[in-house]
Amino acid sequence: MKAANDQPEHAYSVTQITSLIRDLLEGEFFGITVEGEISNFRPSSTGHLYFSLKDEQSVLSAVMFKNRLFGLSFKPADGMVVRATGNISVYAKRGTYQLICESLQKAGEGELLALLEKRKAELASEGLFDRERKQPLPLFPARVAVVTSPTGAAIRDILRVLKRRNAGLNLVILPSPVQGEGAAETIAGQIRRANEFEMGDVLIVTRGGGSLEDLLPFYEEVVVRAIAESRIPVISAVGHEIDTTLTDLVADVRAPTPSAAAEMVSASRLELSDRLAAIRNGISEALQSRVERIRLLLSQFTPDNLIRNFQIYVQPYALQVEETRDELKLSTERLLVPARHRLDLLSQAIRSNSPLAVLQRGYAVVSSEKTGQVLLSSREINTAETVNIRLHRGRLRAEVKEKEE
Repeated sequence: MKAANDQPEHAYSVTQITSLIRDLLEGEFFGITVEGEISNFRPSSTGHLYFSLKDEQSVLSAVMFKNRLFGLSFKPADGMVVRATGNISVYAKRGTYQLICESLQKAGEGELLALLEKRKAELASEGLFDRERKQPLPLFPARVAVVTSPTGAAIRDILRVLKRRNAGLNLVILPSPVQGEGAAETIAGQIRRANEFEMGDVLIVTRGGGSLEDLLPFYEEVVVRAIAESRIPVISAVGHEIDTTLTDLVADVRAPTPSAAAEMVSASRLELSDRLAAIRNGISEALQSRVERIRLLLSQFTPDNLIRNFQIYVQPYALQVEETRDELKLSTERLLVPARHRLDLLSQAIRSNSPLAVLQRGYAVVSSEKTGQVLLSSREINTAETVNIRLHRGRLRAEVKEKEE
């Protein structure tokens, strides 16, 4: 027994101890990965997944909320061994802890995916997935070769589509296992055989959906290279629409499902006829529209329109010429008035100083007929010589009888 004077030990409340445990667990176990077998798997009506992870000795409760399911590549089920990554969370009301899953993978799937990504990168570096090397599909294939399991759902889907569309195709089935050991080698061999014996105008490599392990033959290098070497155009239709295998990348065309592949190779004649009619109508409408535009343009070039348009076009220039001509005339007149005045003054000066004006007043100009020199003195002429006399009007020719100094 404790002595009377001993201090009482500190006691935690349930909430306090639960909070301490929660802080410890949630702080230490964040972003952890747990491997175990799924048990007690129970999807809720709200879309969340509740289950347990167990091994030989222990069980751990887990939940994966609906907003994290978009990255889930498979459907979980009891007995499946998985790797769950997430955080430990404590539910205080019940005093329990559980794993909140952020992602879920099948055990070993992470390493497998890394291996497949490495293989994809290596093949891509060789140019096997380049768009430039892909072949177009024939518009009207007469014979279609299919590499698939003869008892699988894929071939049944293809036969159903071909029957519905009544395409009249010859179908050659090259049987092969589509999963398991040896499937990849058989698929590749059938692809090469189809090319060797020219078994089809187009080749479909297909199977239905499945897990990653089921689809592994369509990731194998031997199958990828067989498709890359195929002279026959290849359609890859493996799994569901969300599945993308390496054969989808190397094939000339990828179909999301086997049924879609059958739709591609069995274009309905009626459908094609409708498409051709639509194209014909489109071309006719386009031509009519263009003819109408041309007719509208040509209507502007009738004689009346040409004259009117020419007048409309020329009129501003003609008006500008008229205005310029008037301005030139006015400017010329302004320049000529002072020039004409100066000319009149000069004319008057010339007339007043002209010897002819002197002759008008009764004077005459006498010149020697012999020399033509104007005589200013009687000494310049001898008697008996002839002189010319210039009057105001007319001339006289006279002989000198005598002269005076």
